[in-house]
Amino acid sequence: MDNNRQFHTVRGYQMLSQQGGQLTPAMEDYLEMIYRLCSKEGYTRVGRLSEVLHVKPSSTSKMIYKLSELGYVKYDRYDIIFLTDKGKDIGAFLLQRHNIIENFLHLIGITDTLKETELIEHSVNHDTVLRLDALLSFFQEDSEARSRYRDFLKARENPADGAGNT
Repeated sequence: MDNNRQFHTVRGYQMLSQQGGQLTPAMEDYLEMIYRLCSKEGYTRVGRLSEVLHVKPSSTSKMIYKLSELGYVKYDRYDIIFLTDKGKDIGAFLLQRHNIIENFLHLIGITDTLKETELIEHSVNHDTVLRLDALLSFFQEDSEARSRYRDFLKARENPADGAGNT
């Protein structure tokens, strides 16, 4: 075991991130969905956000207050939510991160990608997202590599075929 490395639990890593001023996974989920909804109409409402995230309106109101305090959203007494410039920037990144991870999972053969994406996306740092995006671009640009990868997967899934086994 490498004694120079400091291991933590998942919760421990989350706590370290929060101490560094990063958003919690729940805050990220809300901000990403606010960004999605605001992209269509320029604003969203507490009720709509609660509905699409399957949470109670009271929970949504509490989170909107926190995001407002952090400068990501503006919220008025009529339950209308607007993104600030800061919120738009982070929301765009969160949606991009979601899409990159979902596309990566699709590339590697996962068919039901939404749940996996939602679980993974909060654990992936910015550099990892950039590397996944580069890998996706590589496979999109190189059809031969895509084909070889698909053949490789088939051989692993069907070892009785004898293909790819050494």
